[in-house]
Amino acid sequence: MTHSINDFNEAKQVIPGGVNSPVRAFGAVGGTPRFIKKGEGAYLVDEDDNVYLDFVQSYGPLILGHANHEVIRCVSEVMQNGFSFGAPTEMETELAKQLVSLLPGIEKVRFVNSGTEATMSAIRLARAYSGKNDIVKFSGCYHGHSDSLLVKAGSGLATFGATSSLGVPEDLAKHTLVAEYNSIESFKAALDLSKDIGCVIIEPIAGNMGLVPANKEFLLEVRELCTKNNIVLILDEVMSGFRASLTGSYEYYGVEGDLCTYGKVIGGGLPLAAFGGGDHIMKLLSPNGGVYQAGTLSGNPLAVSAGLMSLHLIKEDKGLYKRLESLAHRLTKGLKEGASKHGFSLQTEVRGSMLGFFFNEHPVTNFTKACKSDTELYARWHAKMLDKGVYFAPSQFETSFICAPMDEAMMDEVILKSAEALQEIKHDA
Repeated sequence: MTHSINDFNEAKQVIPGGVNSPVRAFGAVGGTPRFIKKGEGAYLVDEDDNVYLDFVQSYGPLILGHANHEVIRCVSEVMQNGFSFGAPTEMETELAKQLVSLLPGIEKVRFVNSGTEATMSAIRLARAYSGKNDIVKFSGCYHGHSDSLLVKAGSGLATFGATSSLGVPEDLAKHTLVAEYNSIESFKAALDLSKDIGCVIIEPIAGNMGLVPANKEFLLEVRELCTKNNIVLILDEVMSGFRASLTGSYEYYGVEGDLCTYGKVIGGGLPLAAFGGGDHIMKLLSPNGGVYQAGTLSGNPLAVSAGLMSLHLIKEDKGLYKRLESLAHRLTKGLKEGASKHGFSLQTEVRGSMLGFFFNEHPVTNFTKACKSDTELYARWHAKMLDKGVYFAPSQFETSFICAPMDEAMMDEVILKSAEALQEIKHDA
């Protein structure tokens, strides 16, 4: 690990914490982050030439795996004509048409560069449409780092938020109510706290407290209550969009948002995200309406070309989601059995090519229960799996991903290595 250690020390001299996104610092698991020089298919190679089977996949975008040759070819051809123009291109329209044709309830989309931009803009649009100021989010759901969303729950059933980051004014936080995920009672309590709620934002398949899907009845009732109270429902599918299925969470719930946000997969690994909904809401966006949103690199040709090719390859592979879900079930079943054999409790979830697991004695349905997981055990297990050439996210509270180049033999290899790691941990104790 000589190169990674030296690289991390050098990075800390010029980059806060040595990383450009906090989880990469390995703060939750200890040790030194691996500095990566190459990705290929299902694997990563670090600066010391260690090879890892990668279940992070850039936190979701790479459903086709690293450095897909068709995506590279497409982007390479497009970049010969320029990187960004600050003017519209035909490709943007083509990708927008693809999203509108595939995603229920989406009539218009606006491209941005990140999930944070997408959710921030969708909330502004929802407030404008509803004419109301307050928003409801759910504890454990992450929607980017815009000020209104960096809030945490208080001690009550549902509360007005308190800031979870320095630099966020309390005056902004007071407009955000926080309810408990998968608790309709908590959501109803939030609605009772304010008559000025303009929108509700939720991950229908939460991926940022570990993988915690919404209960179907809960999500259906949230939808019904939003409609009844003239509240705009925003489904945050930045992670689950084109990951859980070709229609994201809709395959599992049949629930349409008034607005939806997408990212990750639609950019094929390049910075691209979008928000969209019915024309009756989207027409309020500038230049048609009075809701301002803009971005110099939004819809740039490189990211759009990567997204177009990725969606083309996904649609062309008719059995892709079924195959990836089968691999995810194979892996989680094996991990759970291996843990049980050595006296450890493991809770697992699968949604399409997304999978999650908690070292926890009880099923995890919300953030409170997720926080009861054994994070120290996860850290020890994570370190041993890295030593064995398997790369999982450096946090118990992240989702793992299957990519197209993976196969059953890889899953069986990871299952064996996980059992070995837990046996070593048990022996060390």
